[in-house]
Parts: sequence; C-alpha cells; structure tokens
Amino acid sequence: MTSSKILFYFCLSFIFGIFFSSVIKIPQSLLWGFLSLGVLLIFSQFFLRKENIFLIGFCILFLVLGISRHQAVLFEIENNQLRQFNDSDQEITIIGFVSTEPDARENSTKLTIKALSVSSVEDGPLRIEGRILVTVSKYPEYQYGDSLEIKGKLETPPVFEGFDYRNYLQKQGIYSVMSWPKTGLLGNNFGNPVMKILFSFKKKFQETSRAFIPPPQEGILEALAFGEESNISQDWKEKLNITGTRHIAAVSGMNITIIASLIFSFILSLGFWRQHAFYLTIFLLSLYILMIGFPASAARAGIMGILLLTAQHLGRLSTAQRAVIFAGFLMLLMNPLLLRFDIGFQLSFLATIGLIYLQPIFYNWFKKIPNPKLFPLRTVLSATLGAQVFTLPILVYNFGRIPLLSLIPNILIVPMLAPITILIFIFGLAGIIFWPLGFFLSLPVWFCLTYVVVLVDWFSKISFATLFVNVSWIWLIIAYLILGGLIWQLNRKKKIVFLLE
Repeated sequence: MTSSKILFYFCLSFIFGIFFSSVIKIPQSLLWGFLSLGVLLIFSQFFLRKENIFLIGFCILFLVLGISRHQAVLFEIENNQLRQFNDSDQEITIIGFVSTEPDARENSTKLTIKALSVSSVEDGPLRIEGRILVTVSKYPEYQYGDSLEIKGKLETPPVFEGFDYRNYLQKQGIYSVMSWPKTGLLGNNFGNPVMKILFSFKKKFQETSRAFIPPPQEGILEALAFGEESNISQDWKEKLNITGTRHIAAVSGMNITIIASLIFSFILSLGFWRQHAFYLTIFLLSLYILMIGFPASAARAGIMGILLLTAQHLGRLSTAQRAVIFAGFLMLLMNPLLLRFDIGFQLSFLATIGLIYLQPIFYNWFKKIPNPKLFPLRTVLSATLGAQVFTLPILVYNFGRIPLLSLIPNILIVPMLAPITILIFIFGLAGIIFWPLGFFLSLPVWFCLTYVVVLVDWFSKISFATLFVNVSWIWLIIAYLILGGLIWQLNRKKKIVFLLE
C-alpha cells in the first residue's frame, strides 16, 4: 500500500473521530479502551506480520486523536476566561480592538472584539484573551483595528428556535456577546496593515456600487463580489431560497468550486495550454479571495476550489479524493467545530466531492448536449448537477426545503457568474479610479444583474417551486450512505473516468 493511501486512511479516521464526538458524548473510559485496542493491534504486527492489522491499529489511534481534539476544544470553551463573566449583574469594562471587518446592519453594527483586558468595580484590570461580539449603533462608525473601551454586561449567546446561535458563534471562537454598551475610541493602532488596505478598498468599492446600481441588483452585486447579504432584503433572500440559488449570495464552497471549474474551462477554450490555464485560474481565484478581505469562509472555499482544479489538472481521481480528505483534516485539526456547526464548510466539502465524483459521470451521460466555447452547456449542466446532488441532503436537513425547480434557474444563472463577477470588479476598480468611467461600466453590470434578478423573481412565483419537509439526522446519514454506495459501485466497475476534456 502506498504512503499516500495510508495517509488518506489516517486523515479519514481523524475526521470520523471528530464526527462521532460531535454527535454523541464519548466517555473517557471508552476512549482509553479504543486507545488500548489501537496500541495492541500495532504491537501485534510484530508477531502476526499482517499489514492490515498494523494499519487498522493506527487508524484507531487517529480516530482517538480526532475525538480528543474535539473534546479539548469543548474543554477550552468551558474554561474560557471571558465566559466566566457571562450573565453577571455586574457591569465590566473591556479594553480590546476590532479584529474583523465591522458588520453593518440596517439599524446597528456588529463588532468582533478581541479582548486584551477586563476590569470591574471590585477588581482592577486583568489581562485576558478572548473574543466577544458587540452590538453597537451605526454611528459613530468604527473600523478594523480600532482600539476601544467598552462598558456593559456580558451575556451567553442565545439559542433560538430552529437556529443554534450559540454554537454558530462558538465555531468562530466567540463565547460572549454584549448589546448596546458604552463605547469609546482609544486609537487605531491594532490589526494587520495589509488587511486595513483591503478593507479600505472594499469600502470604496461598495460606495461606488451603491452610487450607480439600485437595489435589488446592488444587493446581488455585493453578494457576488464579497459574499455579503446585508444589502439584500429578507424578501429577496426568501426568493433565492425558493429557487435554490441562495449559494450565489455567499462566498460558498459550492459557488467557488463551480466558478473555478468554469473559469478553468473558459481559459482552456481561449487556447491556453492546460498547465497555463491551471496556474492562471489559481492566481485569479487567490486574487479574488484576497480582494474580498480573506474571510475564513472564502479561504476554505478557495482551498476546495484549488483542490478541484489540481485534480482536473492531474487527471487522477485518487489524487483528488486524497487531497480533499487531507484538506478537510487540516481544517478540522485547526477548528473541529466546523464539521457540525459550519454549513459553509459542509457545502465546500460536499460540493467539491460532488464535482470530483459526479461531474464526470454526468458529463459522459450528456454526450449529445453541445458544449460550445462561449456557452459550455454540457460542462455547466454536469458541474451544477454534480454539486447540487451532493449538497442537496445537507441543505434539506438544515433548511427543511427541497427546491424542486432549482436546476433550471441554476443552469441559466451559474454560467453567467464568472463573467459577471469579473465585470463587477472591473466596474468597481474603474469607478474608484475615474468616476465617469464607473458610471459607463455600471450599465452592462446592471443589465447582467437584472438578468439574474428577473430569473429568480420569475421562478420564485411558481407555486410548486419548493417542497417543505422535516427530516432527521438519520435520513441525512442514509442519504449519504446511498450516494457513497452508488459512487463506490460505479468506481468498482471502472465507470468513473476523470474529466480531462
């Protein structure tokens, strides 16, 4: 057995360990039992001389490592210093700085604060580490890197019906919230200088787009360019949900991987060599993620997109599947909570697997469908189906709806995403540099976005566009077992031929 295949099994065992620890509470006695079994199997290799037993032993050890890593994070949450001040009647003063870009809402702004010290009436300043989410009024405006003094009461994040807000924040390392505190600006001497430049560019970009493009088109523009939904009304979010096109309003794995695949195919159609197209697509994808401020969700989606491109470039299915599992292992090693509580990670992971395994199958099935250079319908259809089939169960489980007509609007919209996104950034840059040129380029941008808006609006009005369901986690596991079994059967019969065309 090759070393890469052995590493694949180790990483997969680690991921399963995190999964088991995420869904059931594993007692320490059982964990020690698994550990002892793994060590016993490893040492039995010296007597039995069987490679498989040796491998199984190490896989059990990596399973234990995955469980231990997840439990260690839960222990860290329980003993977080800032969390000890939650839900107290006592008002405290926190000195910290804005560690991410402020999230401006309609009537408020959400600030992620990295705390440096905390003090109360009874106790003096105490050096402390931790992150809190603070809700403040829109004005005065605070920027990334601003140092603030904040006075208020810390609270434990609530759990809403149908949405576990507490766990949603925990995966970001936030265990405390504070609403409408007294705030004072101390300076702007924190933060990464490069990120300050990127956020400044993004703000100017948004000012330009909001000056020239009216809603709802402008909301779709910011969603495509930056993955921000704050400028999309609740009515339009619902329309995107109904039509199964909500992924275009986020820098999601599904969105990034499909766009990366289409950009790669488009560059190839221009006459570039495969190797040149590969490196150029990775450069454009990396530049895009950097330009939107390098958020964690986009970074994860970008990694999955680059892995897909690497697999297409090498043309080897085994290389692709091992690379995806290894990437998942590294991400979960850093933050085990992503597996259960971050749907963006789930979609990135599953969409990439769908494109690796299912797109080639659909591509071969649709041989009679034309695939011209300017509108590669066959590529778009197979990519959209591959990603959607593999992400559908997790979407149904999380949102309780099946978008019955989602394939049609996605086929009509997805091919336009890559050129629209490129056109949006050309327009934004031009508007920042020379205002009249920005106005001129806003016309084709508005036209393309209107095309998207009209399609979404029309399909959302069809009465049977969405089927509402309520499914359990058992259904979710069965759905992916069926998909996994289908792929295994096709792979065993050598019917999966990786996409090289």
